[in-house]
Amino acid sequence: MKQSIFEILTNTPLTTSVYKMVLRGDTSAITAPGQFVNIRLEGKFLRRPISVCDYDAETLTLVYKAVGSGTGQMAAMKTGETLDILTGLGNGYDLGPAGDAPVLIGGGVGVPPLYHLAKRLLAQGKTVHVILGFNTREEIFFEEAFKALGCTVTVTTVDGSYGVKGFVTSALPESYTYFYTCGPEPMLKAVYRATATSGQMSFEERMGCGFGACMGCSCKTLTGYKRICKEGPVMRKEEIAWA
Repeated sequence: MKQSIFEILTNTPLTTSVYKMVLRGDTSAITAPGQFVNIRLEGKFLRRPISVCDYDAETLTLVYKAVGSGTGQMAAMKTGETLDILTGLGNGYDLGPAGDAPVLIGGGVGVPPLYHLAKRLLAQGKTVHVILGFNTREEIFFEEAFKALGCTVTVTTVDGSYGVKGFVTSALPESYTYFYTCGPEPMLKAVYRATATSGQMSFEERMGCGFGACMGCSCKTLTGYKRICKEGPVMRKEEIAWA
């Protein structure tokens, strides 16, 4: 974990409520796709955890949804403003078990952490299929971004206004070697039941400290209680104990 000051380079809307923020700063503590950062905002007691969408040696990209006062405050920030950010949080995805043809499954704001994961898997020569799930056409983002990387992309919408009608499980390919997913818990449960292979699931959870001290985001697994912010947010399919 590392605390650094980041400068906002751009902060642009992707939809009516989803924004993409690119910042410049020290990203050396970020070591794996699927990790998250914790952002200090003026006037807020708790930091806001946001998953890492992409990063390189000098820049950090965050994609977030403005749903409350904190993320709403972020959406109003301008180029040149700065943020106090804790980086290198969470355990991230393990690329080792991916096999030759993994499938990446994202729902809503669970889509962003899969972007850097896709880049890393493609760099290893994998064939990557990405499934992006949204409620309606107006909520879709990053379809073209994943296609530009070289992924095969399928979009699902619950109302059928674009792509495959239904949920992400309606678009699972006939054959894949492994799965990676991130999204709301009902989607994760559905993916858990629908997938025939092993995989890794990234959980969304409210957090107090973000680095394992407060125990506020603990969840039950088959091997005991684990902290989403520390032992997670990524967990293996085989260790999850659904309530």
